[in-house]
Amino acid sequence: MIDNKSILITGGTGSFGKKFIETILKNYSPRKIIVYSRDELKQFEMQESATFNPHKKIMRYFIGDVRDANRLKRAMEDVEIVIHAAALKQVPAAEYNPFEAVMTNVIGAQNVIDAALDNSIEKVIALSTDKAAAPINLYGATKLTSDKLFVAANNFKGKREIKFSVVRYGNVMGSRGSVIPFFLKKKKEGVLPITDKRMTRFNITLQEGVDFVVENLERMWGGEIFVPKIPSYNILDVAKAIDPEAEVKEVGIRPGEKLHEEMITATDSINSIEFDDYFVILPSTQLWDIDKFKQESNGISGKFCEFGFAYNSGNNKHFLSVDELRNLIVENIEGAREIIYSNQ
Repeated sequence: MIDNKSILITGGTGSFGKKFIETILKNYSPRKIIVYSRDELKQFEMQESATFNPHKKIMRYFIGDVRDANRLKRAMEDVEIVIHAAALKQVPAAEYNPFEAVMTNVIGAQNVIDAALDNSIEKVIALSTDKAAAPINLYGATKLTSDKLFVAANNFKGKREIKFSVVRYGNVMGSRGSVIPFFLKKKKEGVLPITDKRMTRFNITLQEGVDFVVENLERMWGGEIFVPKIPSYNILDVAKAIDPEAEVKEVGIRPGEKLHEEMITATDSINSIEFDDYFVILPSTQLWDIDKFKQESNGISGKFCEFGFAYNSGNNKHFLSVDELRNLIVENIEGAREIIYSNQ
């Protein structure tokens, strides 16, 4: 499905983009990979890196912003698969610069859709976030809007052979601005500030997120929001995993934060199907035979979620232990081993 295809990824110089491209290069034989982003320095660093330089015959680097509809349209010429990962993601920055977030996350999403419809694109997957479920901050609201745009794009594709779907998952372990790099930085001070001792979050590694997107490229019918079954953690356990001797100081929940992140609300669950290792939130407009989808979209038949079901990080059945968290942090975050085991 990926072999001999041309793939464009918006936000291709970000953490997800680089890991996605690295995974594709390792496991498939694409015809061309286009990195579409606005940071020329990051693109230069990618071109010179030992990971991507050996593949320069099939790698292309386009300077461009998803806000620029004409540039997107030109970049998508002769492309079959689009992964939309570009976004403004920092909650405080979005609150302070609201329309900038709207321009990138909403207008940019529609630009991606329009450019895909105007070219011979076969499949488009947009990355979402747990903050898009019942959002209480602007970032989440813009991503919910983006999700709706991509799902609805299937309604007006006409006779085009194109599918739009969304992948929604929780916090990527070690992502910029997240709690684990913050705690690692604070460890040397002996005090770890936490917002609320009751707080929980979903957890997924960067590689797991990439693999989930690749899997859904294969099984997407168009219009789904795919949600993986992933573990949760308690914020206190993260603190213990990084420094069990540190003092924990509770500082209060920041504006726009939740105690528990959601990925499927009770209202969403009415139109959600559960499979062995993931859920699918169905499109609000029926696009295909739902019974057939339950039976045939996966090797194992799915089932509708029970009435009143909600999937959030607080009611999750799988919580990571302190030891599991410590091992994951050491394995997935560069330099974490030295920091965690220093002075122990």
